[in-house]
Amino acid sequence: MGDPKGFMTVPRTDANYRPVKERVYDYGEVEQTLNEKDRQLQASRCMDCGIPFCHWGCPVGSKIPEWQDAVYKGDKEEAYYILHSTNSFPEITGRICPAPCEKSCVLAIHEEAVTIRENECATVEQAFDAGIIKPNPPKVRTGKRVAVIGSGPAGLAAADLLNRAGHSITVFEKNDAIGGLLRYGIPDFKLNKRVIDRRLEIFIDEGIEFKINVNVGVDISKDELLAGFDAVLLAVGAEQPRDLPVEGRELNGVHFAMDFLSKQNKTVAGQVISDEDQILAKDKNVLVIGGGDTGSDCVGTSIRQKAKSVTQIEILPKPPEKRELNNPWPYWPETLRTTSSHKEGCERRWSLNTKRFIGENGKLKQAEIVQVEWEKDKNGRWKMNEVPGTNEIVDVELVLLSMGFTQPVHAGLLESIGVDFDQRGNVLVNENKQTSIDKIFAAGDVEKGASLVVHAIQAGNVAAKNVDEFLREE
Repeated sequence: MGDPKGFMTVPRTDANYRPVKERVYDYGEVEQTLNEKDRQLQASRCMDCGIPFCHWGCPVGSKIPEWQDAVYKGDKEEAYYILHSTNSFPEITGRICPAPCEKSCVLAIHEEAVTIRENECATVEQAFDAGIIKPNPPKVRTGKRVAVIGSGPAGLAAADLLNRAGHSITVFEKNDAIGGLLRYGIPDFKLNKRVIDRRLEIFIDEGIEFKINVNVGVDISKDELLAGFDAVLLAVGAEQPRDLPVEGRELNGVHFAMDFLSKQNKTVAGQVISDEDQILAKDKNVLVIGGGDTGSDCVGTSIRQKAKSVTQIEILPKPPEKRELNNPWPYWPETLRTTSSHKEGCERRWSLNTKRFIGENGKLKQAEIVQVEWEKDKNGRWKMNEVPGTNEIVDVELVLLSMGFTQPVHAGLLESIGVDFDQRGNVLVNENKQTSIDKIFAAGDVEKGASLVVHAIQAGNVAAKNVDEFLREE
């Protein structure tokens, strides 16, 4: 431990964001960075506590005290190698992870957790700048071939580890670029896509083969896959969005959030979206239904598209500002989260249910919402009740449905392969991530349900280990 009193003498300092009046006019990353000296001071605040709850809280098991100490000592190479040992692309989680590690940091008891996520991002960027991060292809190949279907965080993490183990990896992606949710689901103001491309260049130099615009199950059959590869890993995510089947759902102006975000990401990347396919918030009253991160991304994107107004509603009650007694440290805090997008200007409302959409000549004009109350029934389950007399009609020309995802899309790939599903509609796997079909494994949201990027990475890590063992037994 470099400075045993660092957490007592150095206050937590966040890098914070670019000024609102500047950032809402572009899609550049909103988060700023601290200089190297200040970053070392922030790393010195890690108190090397007897039980590192941060390590426990991190889904990928990052050895946080060890690389914090290396950052403090200025050992960029050691810091990066420790960090990279459990995470194939920490430069991405260092930007977009909600940092469960910080929520379980011992210093978080007094709301002064170490700036772990920012330190993570800075560590990788300093390593890139210093030329530390270079391609390191395996010295020996096993002769085994693995097909990874899907290039999101789970697929890329698994592909990286299996490639390091010496297997020959081919990643198939149905879209026109690699990255999955990272590429087309997360706005550039949170994750510049050059960050993804930089890591992909390393993967390619290390021997991973990527094939885009390939719809497995259509362009390549199950039999062709099993004949050409020794193992197959399904990592296609959970892309079935939760719909809102109310009156007026069919009106022009009601869209799924991911359709809205992906089109804007493609526009930022230089692709031309036709007028009939484009979804724009400019000069419109926007209603974002859903209070999670994707909803927040819709808020920030709508503001950059020059929306007339943006309102985000959530069916659940407003979370408390501080932890409540039934939600103690070190567990994830069920508290109010305010993102950089919220700070750019939007109205946030809670305990509201959407009753119907109202249109004129097929176009959305208004929405009817009503206040709700939540109470437990006799079995202890939460029940929602509408509050009489609280119905209101709001003017809105664009509604973005951001209520999460229910399961992976069954039609196409999964049905053609013939895998079994669990009760929630996810691909059924055993403790080794194996599906009901021999040689076929699954990892990430496709088998766990929609979750955080860092959970997907860990699922990819676990699947890679099991696929490697399977191939070596073969």
